[in-house]
Amino acid sequence: MRGPHNIWRLIRTGATFERTGAMGEVLAALEAPPRLRLIARVMGWPFKWLGYRGDPELPPITRAITALGPAYIKFGQVMSTRPDVVGVQMANQLRMLQDSLPPFPTSVARATIAEELQRPVEALFTEFSEPVAAASIAQVHRARRADTGQEVAIKVLRPGIEKAFRKDLDAFHFAAAMIERLSPASRRLRPSDVVNHFEQTVLGELDLRLEAASASQFAANTAGDAHFRIPEPAWGLSGRDVMTMDWAEGIPMGDVPALRAAGHDLVALSERVLQLFLSHALRDGYFHADMHQGNLKVAENGDIIAYDFGIMGQIDEYTRRVYAEILMGFIRRDYRRVAEVHFEAGYVPPDRDVTQFALALRAVGEPIFGMNATQISMARLLAYLFEVTERFGMQTRTELILLQRTMVVVEGVARSLNPAMNMWEVARPVVETYIRENLGPRAALRDLRRTAVVLGHFGPRLPAILQSLLQREDKGEDTPPPRRRDALWMLLSGVLTLAVGICIGSLT
Repeated sequence: MRGPHNIWRLIRTGATFERTGAMGEVLAALEAPPRLRLIARVMGWPFKWLGYRGDPELPPITRAITALGPAYIKFGQVMSTRPDVVGVQMANQLRMLQDSLPPFPTSVARATIAEELQRPVEALFTEFSEPVAAASIAQVHRARRADTGQEVAIKVLRPGIEKAFRKDLDAFHFAAAMIERLSPASRRLRPSDVVNHFEQTVLGELDLRLEAASASQFAANTAGDAHFRIPEPAWGLSGRDVMTMDWAEGIPMGDVPALRAAGHDLVALSERVLQLFLSHALRDGYFHADMHQGNLKVAENGDIIAYDFGIMGQIDEYTRRVYAEILMGFIRRDYRRVAEVHFEAGYVPPDRDVTQFALALRAVGEPIFGMNATQISMARLLAYLFEVTERFGMQTRTELILLQRTMVVVEGVARSLNPAMNMWEVARPVVETYIRENLGPRAALRDLRRTAVVLGHFGPRLPAILQSLLQREDKGEDTPPPRRRDALWMLLSGVLTLAVGICIGSLT
């Protein structure tokens, strides 16, 4: 319940941020108005002694969030995907947030598995290890299946984690509502929307069947990608609280010395990881949105293995085309076209000046291209881009924010392998291929045919619809004249499209 009892939890939170020195950094990053800063300090400073101490070896924000527990850690991770809310600098800090907690007893994990799968662990697995990884929501064990002898990874939710998360979510909602009420200026940060987004993300991760489904879908999409693998889920050994997948054997991508010692081509790996991400985002519209070093391994044969599919990104086909054109415009330094694409997509209000917007975009892109390959940074580009688009009234596009944030992460992974990588040159062939296949004449014909197929379903009804609209036009009924004309034009255009589509279909 979102009642006053949550005040105690918020006081403890504020006290922890004060004690760790994180309060000032957070308020500055959020550009909080003076009134909100005062309220935060009043709720934190007098109770500073009640705050958790945290790990002094960690940076202040990471130290505070880690000390407050699983829900706060996950909230910090989710907010790292929203640089439009917390700023690029703070988003980068949150991206480095430790997601490592003490494991819960193996006996508890075994009991959870037995209850979920309705069979004792000994009957399902001939080997079952102690935890090999422990995070805010679940921990992972390595095991060997009794029926096939195959090595698998078993992810088990922490006991009572859903109840604990719901308790903290209650406090987050209360805090968001209180902030919006006490400081109207803070509404531009949309605290309630941010908490709602977090709630949807977390509750999805608390059902491991959904993560297994994400892994299965991602594996199907990428089956034809060379040197890329996804561990397959074992549906018969998975449920809401337990997920079993193939074991991913390889060297962690973050262990660069080990990769080099094993003889892997680091330059080729850096290019492949970036190009794979762009292919998944543009080609499929479905991508791994948490693609950091901790979720990637390199197999002995050089294949990249991705795992942990709790956060996936999805963008529709139209948005993919817009994003590809924007990206290609920056690659070609055609800022006028980048500006026009923003206006055509409705991202920028039509009353703004496209020429001025193009000049502002040039100020974003040119400094980046003036740098050498080791200095070019997608993070810096995004920081400038957020600033410019906000000034021109562009509304936040959540799906693009997640895509752009993931690209920053992937860029970091690639640069850790090859600091001299020129990401624009590496990205160019993927983007050009997508544009050639989806924005050229062939794509236009394909779209026309698909439109004709959809309209074909309404073929028998088209004459009656047209007759009804014409009769209403004659009688001057209900529908306002501009809308009647629009409807008539749309219907006639549909008929024409259907006819053209039929002609194309007969020719091909």
